[in-house]
Parts: sequence; structure tokens; C-alpha cells
Amino acid sequence: MQSPARRLTRNAIGALTLVGLVLSPLAATAHGHRHGHGRVHASRGHVRTLISNITGGEPKSTAIVMDARSGEILYSERADSPRYPASVTKVMTMYLAFEALASGRLHLTDSIVVSPLAAAQPATKLGLRAGETITVENALHAMAVHSANDMAMAVAEKIGGTSSHFAELMTLKAQQLGMTNTRYVNPNGLPDNRQISSAHDLAVLARAVLRDYPQYYNFFSQEEFTYRGRTMYNTNHLLGKMPGVDGLKTGFTNAAGFNLAASAMRNGHRLIAVVMGSSSGSVRNANVEGLLLTGFDIEDRRDRGERILATQSYFENGRGAVAGRAFARRDAEGDPIDVVLTRTTIHPGSLTVSSAMPKTAQLRESRAWWVQVGQFRSRQAAHAQIESVSKRFASVLENAEGQVDGGRKAYRARFQGLTQAQAKEACSAVRTRGIPCLAGDRA
Repeated sequence: MQSPARRLTRNAIGALTLVGLVLSPLAATAHGHRHGHGRVHASRGHVRTLISNITGGEPKSTAIVMDARSGEILYSERADSPRYPASVTKVMTMYLAFEALASGRLHLTDSIVVSPLAAAQPATKLGLRAGETITVENALHAMAVHSANDMAMAVAEKIGGTSSHFAELMTLKAQQLGMTNTRYVNPNGLPDNRQISSAHDLAVLARAVLRDYPQYYNFFSQEEFTYRGRTMYNTNHLLGKMPGVDGLKTGFTNAAGFNLAASAMRNGHRLIAVVMGSSSGSVRNANVEGLLLTGFDIEDRRDRGERILATQSYFENGRGAVAGRAFARRDAEGDPIDVVLTRTTIHPGSLTVSSAMPKTAQLRESRAWWVQVGQFRSRQAAHAQIESVSKRFASVLENAEGQVDGGRKAYRARFQGLTQAQAKEACSAVRTRGIPCLAGDRA
């Protein structure tokens, strides 16, 4: 675990770096330079440096566990390394919306007119046409539950006037919150190698949401959202599955991998866990679940009077809720911090509150079906198939989560989180276009 002096030095360097990022003029912008409107400009050279840190061969996965009340970092693995946030970006978009709501500049009942730019955003999306209207409240629900890219753009334009100005406001807010490795260029997290953050920064943001706008946090807690007769299910599959988990956001792009910022509450303690760059949705979820279990085990032991100061080694040495070595080192193409987590590795008592799982969670267990739309010799090809199929068949796969399973030149492109009926419908639709499809469940 880093000493306070080393951590302070690292944070000071990060702060100076972001000051340089904010104060350096961008060589050219679409709308020119404006002053006095909170505009933030980043030097291209600095952005190139951060991007090179992402692509320079460093292991992709990063993780952090933070105590939401105190800000104490219980566990950190490359948590300050720059990564692509993907759709976890929408947490900042929603933070700025919450800020506008709290100040009275925006109201949940206000109407948003969908612009051509918002309507043109790729899936996942709500699918409104340009000129249609939606309330702020429904747009926020669609962002939080369905990860709707079009609604993130619509909200950004409603608040910031243009998406570019709103992105600058996002970066400015990140600076104010102490997110020293973050820069935003769009409000929804669609691929752009200039848009970067870190696991630590996303934990700081999640804590800020909980601290500053608890009255709006329930937007991240909903398991489903129905709009115009269409029901969408939350992409955070730990909701209703892991007792105590009550919100925040997933993200995925090919470059980013699978990301998740999650928060959970147990026995009076609230923890935030962030994992970025996992190799699949299931691995990411297991990572977060294992980190939270170990974090709560530490909190419980402290409540019983144990002095636990070296929390980092507690995770790494497997003395917590995840027995053995918490993170299994894998082959070069594997995830370097994949949690090995099975029911037999959890200490007795770690899941004592499972009997209190709400009935809706039991219903979610029926969403255990997956569809497979191809097997490939490389992970990159499987990810490309997931992205292509998700766009072409958004109507039948909108509630599913793409992931790549397998390895050793046998990578399976799958969508999970479906009911049996949805899986059969998806396969039927995919096969009509000549794409092979298999369906099965995790039972």
C-alpha cells in the first residue's frame, strides 16, 4: 500500500497535469475560443501522452474499492492509469443534470426536443426521431437504465447548448471534483481516444453523486424502465442479484473493455467499487462482486474491533471474503485482475443477508439465457461481431449485454441477460440474416 507521502505526491503531480490540460489552448476548435463561459481546452500533446499510456502495453484492467463516507481507499490496482470510460461517462452527464435540477435551472417535467445530432447517435438508444420531445425525467431514466446514447446527447444539448460546450463543462467539473486523469469530449462515452478517465476518478465521481445529490441517486437504482410500452432492463446485472448493490453504471466499447462503477450498502457501510477493462461482462461483474465482498468483510471485522490498516494486502493475500488469491494472473490475452469467485470460495456468513433479497431479484434470475452469434480465432474479431450484431438487431438485443467468452483461439461472441423467450426471438431474427445462432442458459 502506498504511503501517505507517496500518495500525496502522486495526487499533486496529477493535479498539476490537469491544470496544464485545462490551461493549454487547443490548436483549433470547431467553435473557436470563448472566454467567461467555463470553456476548457486541452493541449493535444498532453492528450497524446495520456493515450500512449493506455496503448503502451500496460495491462488493461484496473480496479479500486473506496469507502464512500470517508474516502478511504481499501484497494487499488493501477487505479490512476488512464483508461477509456465508455458509457460510465453518463454518470458525469447525469451529475451535471442533477446540479441543474438542484439549482432550479432544470426541472424533471421540462421537455427536451431531440435534435438531429441526438437522433443520429448509434445504439444503444431510445430511438426517438429528430423533432420529437421527451421529459428530462424520462431522458435520465433512459440514460441510467438503458444507457441510451441519444438521450445523453439530448440532455447535454439541453443544458450546454452544444455537445462540445457541455463536454467542456464536464471536464471542468471533473477538475473541480479532483478527477485528475479525466477529460471528456462527448456526453455518452462513444469511442473517442481523447476521452479518458481512471478507476480512481470514477470512484471520486460516484462518491460525489452520493454526497452531493442523494435525492437523485435512485435514477441509478432502477432495474427496469418502461417507455411507450417498451420495457428496458438495467445493464448493471448486479442490481437485484448481489444484496446491497443499489446503483451506478456499466460501460463497454472494444477499446475500453467492460467497465462498471457500482455502489453497495451493508450494515451501515457504503462502498464504491470500480473495475475497468475486464475481458467480458461476466468477469467484470465477478470482479466487482468479489471486491465488494472483501471490502465489506474488512468493514465487518473493524466493527468487531479488529485493527485492519493494511487493507491492500488484505485483498491481495486473500484473507477476506474471497479466499485464496483474489486475482488470478492469466495468459497474455487474459484479464490480469480477473477475480476467481465461486460459491465455495466465499467464507460462511459473507452472504447472510441473501435471504432478504427482494422478490424482483428472484425474477431477474430467470434472465439467465444467452445467445451466441459466432466463434472466432481472436478476441478482437469476436468483439467486432458483438458490435455489428448489436447494431443490426438492436430491437431484439436491446436488453442484452455483449461479452466474449472462451480463449485459446476459440472466442465466442455472446449476448447475455435474456429470458428464454427473448433468446429464442433473438436467434430467430439473427438466423433470418444468415448469421448462425445458438441459445442456452447458465443453469
